This record gives sequence, C-alpha cells and structure tokens, in this order.
Amino acid sequence: MTRLLRWHPPLMLFSLLMTALALLSAGGLLVDDRILAGSPIWFKPFKFSVSLVVYGVTLAWMLTFVTRFRRLAWWAGTAIAVAGSVEMTIIITQVLRGRRSHFNVATALDATLYSVMATTIVTLWAMHAIIAVALVSTRFEDRAAGLAIRLGLGLALVGLAVGFLMTQPAPGQDPAAGVVGAHSVGVPDGGPYLAATGWSTTGGDLRVPHFVGIHALQVLPLVVLLLRRRANTALVWGAAIGYAGLMALVTWQALRGQPLLRPDAATWAGAAAVLAWTGASTTWALRRRPAPPAPSTPEREAVPA
Repeated sequence: MTRLLRWHPPLMLFSLLMTALALLSAGGLLVDDRILAGSPIWFKPFKFSVSLVVYGVTLAWMLTFVTRFRRLAWWAGTAIAVAGSVEMTIIITQVLRGRRSHFNVATALDATLYSVMATTIVTLWAMHAIIAVALVSTRFEDRAAGLAIRLGLGLALVGLAVGFLMTQPAPGQDPAAGVVGAHSVGVPDGGPYLAATGWSTTGGDLRVPHFVGIHALQVLPLVVLLLRRRANTALVWGAAIGYAGLMALVTWQALRGQPLLRPDAATWAGAAAVLAWTGASTTWALRRRPAPPAPSTPEREAVPA
C-alpha cells in the first residue's frame, strides 16, 4: 500500500477519499429511501465516487512514467485531486440538502454551487490535457504500452468533453423552471432507467458516450497488459480506432434520442462496422512478428522535479 501511495500521493489520497465516499453512498442507498429526479438520492454520489477511484488510481499510475515536464504534470495531477474533491463535496452537500447538484439553478445557492462544479470540470479537463501532453513527450521503452497510454488519455479527453453537451438547455426547457441541461435526449430526465447505470431506457443518454470515452483510459492499457508480449503498436492503433468508432457510434445514437438497448438498423450497421474493423485489425496485428521484450526499468515516482 505504501508503494502505491508513492505513485502520486495527492491522487492516491484522493482515491482513498473517494473509496470512503463510495462506502458512505452505498450505506445511504440502504438506509435513505429518498428519490430525486427519478432515482435514489445516493445513486449519483455512489457512481461518481467509484468512477473517480478508478480515474484517480489510473492517472497516478500513468504519472510514474513521466520523464519530461514532470513538475507541471505533478501539479496537474494535484489540481485534478483538488477539483474532484470540491465537486464531490458539492454533490454530497446537495444530497444532504435534498437538492439536485447538476443542472440546478433554482435558487441563488443552487446556481452558485452548480457554477463552482462547472469550474471544477473545466479545470479537470484542462489538467488532464496537460498530463496527456507530458506523456506524449515521454519516451517509453515498451512502445505498445506507451502508445496505449497516450491514445487512452486522448480518447478519455474526448469522452470528458462529451459531458459539456449535457450542459446545453434541452429543447423546450425553460430556465425559469430552475433546471438547465440534461443527461437524456428526446425525453425528460428522471424516466425509466437501467438499474446498474441510471441510463435512460426510453431516450438517448449522453452519459453513455461520456462513460465509454473516459474508460478508454483503462481499456487500451489493459489490452496491452492482457496480451503481454504479443501486443504491438499495430494492435494498439487498431484497438484505439475501433474504440473511437464505438464512442462515435454511441454518441450518434444518443444524440438521435435512441436508447442504448434499442438500436435501429443504422446503429446495428455501425456496430457491425466497428466490430469488423476491430476483429480484422486485431487478427492482422497478432499475426505480425512479436517485438522483443523490453528491458525492465525501475519505477519512477511522479514528484516535483
């Protein structure tokens, strides 16, 4: 545990805090029966906490590889930990108040808290971009792993940006009603949803591409980890292009107001194309001669230079 904390202490401590909040939120789901916007009031902080644990640990691990702009990257990671902590503080505060945290401008206090959250998200996005630049500038001895990390960071940056689409007023939405923005497309927020995710089952949901994009951060490095010596840069490029196609597909589906589990013929055709590309590129890449194993390197700590 001590070794893991040394990856990037602020991000790792942030991840421990989010773990505690996830447990708190799970307890809230068991003992608090309040419903807000159609779902249990503690569901959102639970999902956010779990997601931020995975995000924080992944970034902390990636920062151990940085060799250029180390000080800047370290502070960017610290800023992400602070921004995430502020956002979760506001989400928990609004839960305790029995109020919506996102899109809520009903009162001056609600609007102020939502504005602060918007600032934390923009900050997180910008700091993520700085870390991506630092890792693009880093030379990796394992080229496949390095490429997976870089492309994962880039796709996650796009996935984070999808969240900004949710902040736009929905068609027919009256700001005077106190809500500006929505997760769902074509239907109001708060309708029937998938139990595990909260995604709408009657309309499009922008949280789907948001989720898919963000988790490129884990998926692409995991491809390299699972295939080990068989992994190569061609495989990573193929997987990344396929993943980008999937993200584009579910974004297109959501913007058309189509539920994730009720695809039409056009969506099925897009899914078939993505699957065909991914399968073909993976098969071709794995048939190539594997690269020689990279020499081991000592772990580097992401600390200010």
